[in-house]
Amino acid sequence: MPVITAPYAFNEGHLFVDLKSICGQPLHLKCEGFNFAGSIKLKAANEMVESAERDGLLTPESILVESSSGNLGVALSMIAASKGYQFLCVTDSRCNLSTRLLMEALGSEVHVIADQDSNGGFLGTRIEYVRQLCASDERYVWLSQYTNAGNWRAHYRTTAPEIAQQFPDLDVVFIGAGTTGTLMGCARWFRQWHRPVRIVAVDSVGSVAFGGEPGRRMIPGLGMSMRPPLLDESVVDEVIRVEEADTIRMCHRMARRGFLFGGSTGTVVSGATDWLARNDARGLSAVAIAPDMGERYLDTVYQTNWLQDLYGDHVLSAEGLGTVTEEVETATRTSEQRRRP
Repeated sequence: MPVITAPYAFNEGHLFVDLKSICGQPLHLKCEGFNFAGSIKLKAANEMVESAERDGLLTPESILVESSSGNLGVALSMIAASKGYQFLCVTDSRCNLSTRLLMEALGSEVHVIADQDSNGGFLGTRIEYVRQLCASDERYVWLSQYTNAGNWRAHYRTTAPEIAQQFPDLDVVFIGAGTTGTLMGCARWFRQWHRPVRIVAVDSVGSVAFGGEPGRRMIPGLGMSMRPPLLDESVVDEVIRVEEADTIRMCHRMARRGFLFGGSTGTVVSGATDWLARNDARGLSAVAIAPDMGERYLDTVYQTNWLQDLYGDHVLSAEGLGTVTEEVETATRTSEQRRRP
């Protein structure tokens, strides 16, 4: 058993869940929520802070500031508390209440943006607020997860090799797209691997990360209201977009089997399940990445009144959600029908 003195020194990166009995497809889920920050964002936060320290950008008087929809803010709050830095997280009204309370419990200040940008999101307004802060006081240090190469380098060094170690015959990996740090780090690593791996990016409907029309997005985590500066589409084989109603149904389907995951995970697993059902998945080795767990979504994705107000009374109806057995049988029948001559 490891003994640690800093909370960021522990991060379980080798836990995978076999989802075949839940989604009816050969899919393993890499769980990234088992650390003291509770999400995959600990990796990027560590990399960016350590890089800023090496470059001499951080001093004892520095105030870290970052725009975040939640998980990176928690990770930076934890690291700042451990290292003795002040931290201000600029977020927006979609950030889960429990996430905001976590950051404040760790000693951080949280500023919530209420005004939307021209794309109907909050990101542009959040970034502009951060820029104004930095211009007004030189003590503020903005790590800028959207442009910081440490965001993708963290996953090039850790996440992708962890998957390859467990699945040496990997065929396809499904990765959610937000800032695209995880996506870019894993895609670049697997492009240099000894065997071809299909890189499938999973985005939310309403996100403009890969183009398309902006739309309402209420679940934080995936999706962007601007093109991610880190994105290099040349290393991505395919993009699939998932409706938030399908995200919610997948989250609840997994919860009914005892696995409580966050909204981003529901999006990625829903997209991966659909992709595998539409393609010949026989003998495929497939992995999806789960960025966090579900406790921070209890007042949103798992709260009936919130769901009904935003998505209607039938988002979790028997017809829409289905039973696990029905979903598996349907997916199996569809796959068999496609293989018939």
